[in-house]
Amino acid sequence: MSIKLRLTVMSFLQFFVWGAWLTTIATYCLDAKHWTFPQFGAIFSTLAIASIIMPAIVGIIADRFMNAEKLYGILHLAYGLILFYVPYVNDPDTLYYVILAAMLCYMPTISLSNAVAYSILKTNGYDVIKVFPPIRTWGTIGFIAAMWVTNLTHSNITSFQFIIGGTGAILLGLFSFTLPKCPPQKSISEKAVWYEQLGLSAFKLFANYKMALFFLFSMLLGAALQLTNMYGDVFLFSFKGSILEKYSTIILSISQISETVFILSIPFFLRRFGIKNVMLFSMIAWFLRFGLFAYGDPGTNLWMIVLSCIVYGMAFDFFNISGSLFVETTTDSKIRGSAQGLFMMMSNGFGAYMGSKISGWLIGKYYVLPDGTNDWRGIWSTFSVYALIIAIAFFFLFKHKHDPKALANVQH
Repeated sequence: MSIKLRLTVMSFLQFFVWGAWLTTIATYCLDAKHWTFPQFGAIFSTLAIASIIMPAIVGIIADRFMNAEKLYGILHLAYGLILFYVPYVNDPDTLYYVILAAMLCYMPTISLSNAVAYSILKTNGYDVIKVFPPIRTWGTIGFIAAMWVTNLTHSNITSFQFIIGGTGAILLGLFSFTLPKCPPQKSISEKAVWYEQLGLSAFKLFANYKMALFFLFSMLLGAALQLTNMYGDVFLFSFKGSILEKYSTIILSISQISETVFILSIPFFLRRFGIKNVMLFSMIAWFLRFGLFAYGDPGTNLWMIVLSCIVYGMAFDFFNISGSLFVETTTDSKIRGSAQGLFMMMSNGFGAYMGSKISGWLIGKYYVLPDGTNDWRGIWSTFSVYALIIAIAFFFLFKHKHDPKALANVQH
């Protein structure tokens, strides 16, 4: 098996083992187990907690103490074994700690998989910029494939979704031990102080008003990034007897398919409109994503559901990539890696934690009707208004001049 094919398999399984349950755990918790929204919000917040705690720690281990591919394999084996235990859990408090353990193992493997791929490609003389993007695209395909398998086996309402993910994780863990060796680079100075070793040097960027504002908006928008992963499937599943219920996860996978298309359009939008406007487009797209869900249904407004899934690609990709490029073009090269980590920590860490916890509390308190059904129109409308407020505030408060030369330097 060639190097590129082996890395393609790794990328496919990396996101297959997550996609098997990420978008359907709400259907399992809320529809099958009949747990409350605040309980589910707490369970889902474990993704954010793990995103805050683990990447820096695992990065140090891979940089200094252990081969990256071995560490990667160990984490996936542990992740898979933990997922196998989920079917035996019958209360939300216990599941919180089980999913937290699983996420502490899984979340750092997202960046670790990139590091492994980069190391192997460079060692074997490949052009990383040219070869890696097609390999990474198979990760999205793996996520979509897992969603389809979960839906077609009717596992979105059962704990078997975790068995699917766990099986894939065990296979990936074993497979990773066959990959070429990625030894520690010892890139961190032995004399570096503790906050430098943990990649915390970038926190001094908060002293800069513009950067502080950017990280604030990253956190606020990060609160919205996972909301449709949290509630999208259980929302579609609520239309009983319809095509939306039968194929809820497959229909939701249009969102991931859209991601792969919009990624290709980003260079054009960046050159034409600049980083700030592309970030603003993302916020407007989130407003549309939630708003279309609010008024969509399996009848005459089915098109709204489909369009919402298509818009998701712009909403998700445009902010993540343009935000990353903003960090790349405005920070000192000495702390650029730490700054990128800080961006991810604010959006996928603190922001996602805030979104998970607050949304669970908000829905449980205000949008569960007396008859036990959920006011989904009210839920999605509230999220939509939230995204619109962020977009308006960002437009007026965040000042950034478009510099085509800075983007050209990044591209070259």
